[in-house]
Amino acid sequence: FYLTPPQVNSILKANEYSFKVPEFDGKNVSSVLGFDSNQLPANAPIEDRRSAATCLQTRGMLLGVFDGHAGCACAQAVSERLFYYIAVSLLPHETLLEIENAVESGRALLPILQWHKHPNDYFSKEASKLYFNSLRTYWQELIDLNSGETTDVREALINAFKRLDNDISLEAQVGDPNSFLNYLVLRVAFSGATACVAHVDGVDLHIANTGDSRAMLGVQEEDGSWSAVNLSYDHNAQNEREVERVKMEHPKSEEKSLVKQDRLLGLLMPFRAFGDVKFKWSIELQKRVIESGPDQLNDNEYTKFIPPNYYTPPYLTAEPEVIHHRLRPQDKFLVLATDGLWETMHRQDVARIVGEYLTGVHHQQPIAVGGYKVTLGQMHGLLTERRARISSVFEDQNAATHLIRHAVGNNEFGTVDHERLSKMLSLPEELARMYRDDITIIVVQFNSHVIGAYQDEE
Repeated sequence: FYLTPPQVNSILKANEYSFKVPEFDGKNVSSVLGFDSNQLPANAPIEDRRSAATCLQTRGMLLGVFDGHAGCACAQAVSERLFYYIAVSLLPHETLLEIENAVESGRALLPILQWHKHPNDYFSKEASKLYFNSLRTYWQELIDLNSGETTDVREALINAFKRLDNDISLEAQVGDPNSFLNYLVLRVAFSGATACVAHVDGVDLHIANTGDSRAMLGVQEEDGSWSAVNLSYDHNAQNEREVERVKMEHPKSEEKSLVKQDRLLGLLMPFRAFGDVKFKWSIELQKRVIESGPDQLNDNEYTKFIPPNYYTPPYLTAEPEVIHHRLRPQDKFLVLATDGLWETMHRQDVARIVGEYLTGVHHQQPIAVGGYKVTLGQMHGLLTERRARISSVFEDQNAATHLIRHAVGNNEFGTVDHERLSKMLSLPEELARMYRDDITIIVVQFNSHVIGAYQDEE
């Protein structure tokens, strides 16, 4: 099944979104110039989600990618709720009081976030009241706990992740008289999601990561070449520190059964995630909730089984690992992406492809013909092909789309092969999943002048 270039483009561009940070009177005071994001589904419906928002009551911008498993319910809930929990965790005591007083007296609330959303990015209106009530309980507790100290960003991120996961678990245990909502909160809790979130404020970049999506910084070296700096670690069996952490949290007698075939209890790839109460609740609690839950839940095979060797839950946490990085003028962009990208591309290639795309400068490798005798005609053909490639390279208006094009269409020479791209994008749903995962990417571009000015002030 062959797709024409315009058909390929319409598939690749269907979910693209761009946001440029407005300049204030020509003086852009943000260290972020803007961002591009995009998604390419392999699952139907897609299980990845993305979010981006500007914090209105504090400084800073939030961006995140969320990779769902066992359905998209948990990724959906986390994508629309987590940033509110982070924003509330960062708010000063007076602002929390103002918000609570407004709710008490029925006045309009201070907006906390300005969302930057693609029309396809869904919000579950039915659950908004339930979600709001859980969030309100959280800020009421923060008001009661007021220590008078300003909140550290690292702490705020950790608290927000853990609190949201706790609320997801509680809502499912309490249930809801409305049967639709009851089923929704259970689906959210029994499915799972990883999260990789960036908070950018001036030169302070914090990455909070739970699971195996990744954050990577694109750095331009003095000679103009590009390098990649990892800003997150995967929480899976490839990470020895993570395997050790899991082993430390359980009795020695379970050492052999904790990680099997590179999976947690032989089942789960990520070692940290939201939801997934199958790996967090006691067996008694799981049974009680499922028995009292709606019938649809009983028909779901996933909820019925108990993981093997399940003795000392919880086996899974949503607590993020937080990395802080002070931005420098040579730090040009940040890539947040679900594992669908990293399975197909090395971070060094990602840095080069995005870097060349953003600067429009293509570092030409000399043409290597490997000792063969090449006629002038063949050489001319190679050069013509190369020129055509360069002119088509920058047809994308969106850096994330450009990266997806390479992730799906690259051949062994590292160039986009239209035929391969066409084949990969025309695979039927049930086959697509065997060749690739959902891919979600956010590329954040930094403002080197603003970052340089911050450094000069210091």
